[in-house]
Amino acid sequence: MNITMLKYMGFLTTCSVFAALTSIVWQAFLSLKQLNKLTTILTGLLAIEKSLNRDWSAPNFRVAIGYGACTDLVINATEFLNYTDQIPKQLNQEFTVDEVNDETELLETFAYYFQKGAAAERTIPNSTLFRNLIRKAKRGHHGNIQWQIGGNAPLMGIRFRKEGWDVLLGAHMSYKLRRLVPKDIRIAGDEVPEDDIHLILEYKAGETWGPFTAPRANRYILHNDQTNPYLKSLENLEKAIKDYQPHLIVISGLQMMDSYKFEKGVRESRLLKVMQQLTNALSQTLLHFEMASYVEIELLQQLKRYVLPYVDSLGMNEQELENFAQVLEFGRTTLASDCNPRLAPTLDKMRKILRMLAFDYYKYATKTDKTKRRLLTRIHLHTLAYQALMTVSNSNWKNTRLAVAKAALMANRYVCQMDTINPEASSLILDDSFSTSLNKTKAQRINFNPQNPVACWMETLEIEEMKRSIEINICVSPVLVCRVAKKTAGAGDNISAAALSQQF
Repeated sequence: MNITMLKYMGFLTTCSVFAALTSIVWQAFLSLKQLNKLTTILTGLLAIEKSLNRDWSAPNFRVAIGYGACTDLVINATEFLNYTDQIPKQLNQEFTVDEVNDETELLETFAYYFQKGAAAERTIPNSTLFRNLIRKAKRGHHGNIQWQIGGNAPLMGIRFRKEGWDVLLGAHMSYKLRRLVPKDIRIAGDEVPEDDIHLILEYKAGETWGPFTAPRANRYILHNDQTNPYLKSLENLEKAIKDYQPHLIVISGLQMMDSYKFEKGVRESRLLKVMQQLTNALSQTLLHFEMASYVEIELLQQLKRYVLPYVDSLGMNEQELENFAQVLEFGRTTLASDCNPRLAPTLDKMRKILRMLAFDYYKYATKTDKTKRRLLTRIHLHTLAYQALMTVSNSNWKNTRLAVAKAALMANRYVCQMDTINPEASSLILDDSFSTSLNKTKAQRINFNPQNPVACWMETLEIEEMKRSIEINICVSPVLVCRVAKKTAGAGDNISAAALSQQF
């Protein structure tokens, strides 16, 4: 080999080493730049959180929350469920069911939602199958399971209490479960010998199960409830509310009625009681409905009739938003949607829901109307990447910007299970800028400012059919996404309650 060739090879080696070092330095620079951005966003969110000027010497705000409670058995999904080659590699909606009747349906339905990273909840009407699953969890994974208090109402109630509110909780509970509720939360409901159990199958982003990989952390919930579908604490809560006079009433847990085998007319009669509780509320009491995973179209139509016209506020995640929008517009459900939706179409769906419910309100709530319908004035959407809050201007909802910041912080704190947020253990999914709508004639481009991370703007929402318009305030915040999720079940309840607690 001649000297020229040796010099050439040496030159190539030097270039390769230089390129590798340059790449390492560049990646380190980008990582440091991203960390600085995350830290700046966190500092901005914390500053907004601390901006609330509340007279702490004044009496606490009061919230009444229904209905029901349960014991959550939390376990890792991919360790608990055994993948088999009989599960199709390509899954679509035909592999999902409204209820799980056997192990095949369980595995196929789980695979469908797991590959999409979508939250889902299903009832197992076969009590023997459900008991076998609980026994299997106890027997084979005793070191890796957690028993926790569950149910939308208790989790939201505990969060409200931590935010300084007085709480009235409507739920039947066993003595064992009651001990997990803070003593200063007042419970309206009977003591029962046993609690309903929910099997929470959690998984992390990037986990694999057979050929499937989860794009994000989430959970699949299974239950065989016997108490919660009947909203048995409803009357207890109604009686207690008369003296309690809450500032806010939260309705949740109605998804336990989904696909449950009621005798004819029973479910509708219970929902009528919910409607009566809402319409009996004082005019100054705000009413919030927390959405959940629904698949049965008949129940959703009943909620549209008995609940939605009588509440001021809705809370939901991206799956529930898509499902709800489909029901309102087309009378059908959707089983799973994009687990990380873009902001523009998401905000359009929120506008559509507000517009359609406002149309119904103005259509029916005339001077002669005696049903006490309410105009929906608030929609809160919580997603993995961002929090979006839409409120009607001059409504009773205060501090929209603060509420969004609080929700974004709570998303990280709860999923990471840490009160102190670590930017190094977080990531950012939301883009640096976004369009406010897919309608190009009305859309505006908004650039996020890390130093002032909550973007807010005003809009006019036209209700053409009624020749009316509504002024709305929209706020959006990025979420510092927890990289290693410690807990996903109950995240939405805590995020929603945290936001609501700031708006009084």
